[in-house]
Parts: sequence; structure tokens; C-alpha cells
Amino acid sequence: WVKASSSGNPSPRSLTARAAYKAIYSDSVNAMLWARKRQGKTKLERNAKTEPLYQIIARAENWLRTHQYTTPIIKWETKLWGEVPADFGRK
Repeated sequence: WVKASSSGNPSPRSLTARAAYKAIYSDSVNAMLWARKRQGKTKLERNAKTEPLYQIIARAENWLRTHQYTTPIIKWETKLWGEVPADFGRK
């Protein structure tokens, strides 16, 4: 599960080590699919205004393609648990 350092202990700086026993919850089936396929899909028009977002998406896709992760991505059941707290009231 955890990438170990040369001493055999998890490296505290390693994303794998920090996330070893955690899960990611998402209420977005699309986001979960993007992560599984390691490829985003958006209908957002690409222009000068949206280019910074496209650059962030490209960085995320590259990270997903070049890293292995074992952190489970679990569907947040909004009907049972309410809105995702991380939405910060933006829905």
C-alpha cells in the first residue's frame, strides 16, 4: 500500500504515504470516471479565458498517467449523507 523509504518506513513527503489509509469521496460520477480513465473530458470551450483551466487539467492528467495510487475513490451518497462538506456551500 505505502511506498517505503530506504529505511523501510513510509516517506512522510510521499503522497502515497500521506494518503495510505484515506479515501477520496466524490459526488461526481464524471470526476470518478475521469480519474479511473486517467483522462478528463470537458465540453468547455478552449479559449484565452479558459486556457489556465485547461493547463490545470493537463497537469492532473499527466499526474494520473505517471503515478500509481491506491487511494479508493468512493461515491458520496448525497441523498443519505447530505451535501459534500468540501463544496463549501457552492451548490
